[in-house]
Amino acid sequence: MKVYLVGGAVRDKLLKREIKDRDYVVVGATPQQMVEKDFRPIGKDFPVFLHPKTHEEYALARTERKTAQGYHGFEFNTDVTVTLEEDLARRDLTINAMAIDNESGEIIDPFNGQEDLSKRNLRHVSEAFAEDPVRILRIARFAARYDFTVDRDTNALMKKMVQNGEVDALVAERVWQELSQALNETTPSNFIKVLRACGALKVLFPEFENLFGVPQTQKWHPEIDTGVHCMMAMDQAKDLDNDTAFAVFTHDLGKGITPSEILPSHKGHERAGIPLVEAVCNRLKVPKIHKKLALSVCRWHLHSHMAYDLRAGTIHKLFEKTGAYQQSETFDKYLQACKADATGRLGMLDSHYPQADFLKGCLKAALAVDVQQLIEKGFSGEKLGDEIAQQKIKLIKHYKSHSCVK
Repeated sequence: MKVYLVGGAVRDKLLKREIKDRDYVVVGATPQQMVEKDFRPIGKDFPVFLHPKTHEEYALARTERKTAQGYHGFEFNTDVTVTLEEDLARRDLTINAMAIDNESGEIIDPFNGQEDLSKRNLRHVSEAFAEDPVRILRIARFAARYDFTVDRDTNALMKKMVQNGEVDALVAERVWQELSQALNETTPSNFIKVLRACGALKVLFPEFENLFGVPQTQKWHPEIDTGVHCMMAMDQAKDLDNDTAFAVFTHDLGKGITPSEILPSHKGHERAGIPLVEAVCNRLKVPKIHKKLALSVCRWHLHSHMAYDLRAGTIHKLFEKTGAYQQSETFDKYLQACKADATGRLGMLDSHYPQADFLKGCLKAALAVDVQQLIEKGFSGEKLGDEIAQQKIKLIKHYKSHSCVK
């Protein structure tokens, strides 16, 4: 019975990155032997056990055989004769197919994963890669995390998988899981690039695929291409909360259906994008908090950019529509998303976004309305609501006229 540290823990150890989870493979053991050593069985499809003290996962070495389309159609063999090399051979990428002997510390690397790490190369271990469509999403996420490139042969294999309909078998929850994680990786745009290069983007995120090749007005978007801009904005949002990063991902989807006769203008793209954002959220079963913020940013992001030119009444309406009066934290996320949009452009990556401070100042001013005083003056019901709104607008107007934020 031999124990090996495997997979991502080995990869990240060699990359000198923080190791979040440690997984182990046990060679030459039976389930009964593991239980006798006080390991607790948790695996449903194949034998996986929790260490009695560390609670880390220990899986029996196994091989896999594809039995049906999708990623549920597998049969597993965990016989004691399965070798470490056979277990590593079923893994997706060479950089994930390495192991470290628990006793000696020796690195076992039968597929040259260390070389691929040094070359920053994402390469599949074997043709068995094509048996699991989730691997396309994972490799795209790894590209976003490590800023690695996909091996030419691996990309060709991924194209075949897309053409064979394997990607169509992916369930919404798994697609959302991988996208959600990719949004906060080192370079989120790489997730899009990898999926687009193999043809998976048009299957999984057709609304985003439609942005490429769509021109924008050069004065505001020197990068011109809408898809390029949206990827740049994604990279600007990588350190934001996940719901905010998702809002940036979907903020300009409406530009993908702008009538060709008005290009490169995109008048009305905010409203046009609403049903597209809803379609993405419903299809992927996106959490409600993500969906709500995404819809708000899609519909109202231009208002933030044009803040200085808005009338006080329009700013008040913006606060109402974005829920700023009820939840200032949510409005902060809206502003962060708008900043990522504004700075996700050529020559603008390090730019300040003063509109955010200006709108925060307007909101603070509006919230200073003394409601109790209005009640004491005799206002109630609908008239009270109308008077509160008028007082807020008056305070916003006063702040606008005295603000030094430019």
